Amino acid sequence: MEETNSVTAGALAEERFFAGMPEPHRAALAAIAVVVAAPAGHRFFEEGDQAQRFWLLRSGKVALDLQVPGRGAVVVETLPASSMLGWSWLFPPHRWRFGAVAAAPVTAFRFDGRGVRELCAADLRLGHDLLLRFGAVMLDRLEATRVRMLDLYAHPEELR
Repeated sequence: MEETNSVTAGALAEERFFAGMPEPHRAALAAIAVVVAAPAGHRFFEEGDQAQRFWLLRSGKVALDLQVPGRGAVVVETLPASSMLGWSWLFPPHRWRFGAVAAAPVTAFRFDGRGVRELCAADLRLGHDLLLRFGAVMLDRLEATRVRMLDLYAHPEELR
C-alpha cells in the first residue's frame, strides 16, 4: 500500500462525512491522516484483528465481509467512494467486527485510531461530533447487514 502525507483540512471539507465540522477539528484530524492507495484484492483488515485505523474512501470500492459458520466469508456490503471504512477502532476492545477487502483499486485518507481517540479526549466537542458521525455510519452498516443476512437466508445458494 502506497502512502503520502498530504491531507489538509480543506481536503476533508470536500467530503460528506466532514460536512459542517469546524475547521480546527478538521485541521487536527488532517494532521494525523495520510493518503493511501491500495490495489484490488488488498485486505484492509480481518474480522477479530486489532482495530487501530480507519479510512475515508476517495475512490474505488471495498467489500465488507463476515465469517459465517459453514459458509466462510460472506460479503454483507460493498462501500463506494466517500464511505467511511471502520468504526471498531473507536470502541473497546478495538477489534474489527467485519473483514474488508478492496473490490477495486482504492485511494483513501487513512487515520490513526489511537491518535484520533487522544484528540477526542483532549477536545470533548470533537469527540462528541465524531461519535454522532460514526453513530450514523454504524446505523447504516447495521441496516445493510440485516438486509443482506435476510437475503442470504432467504436464498442460501447466494453465498457471495
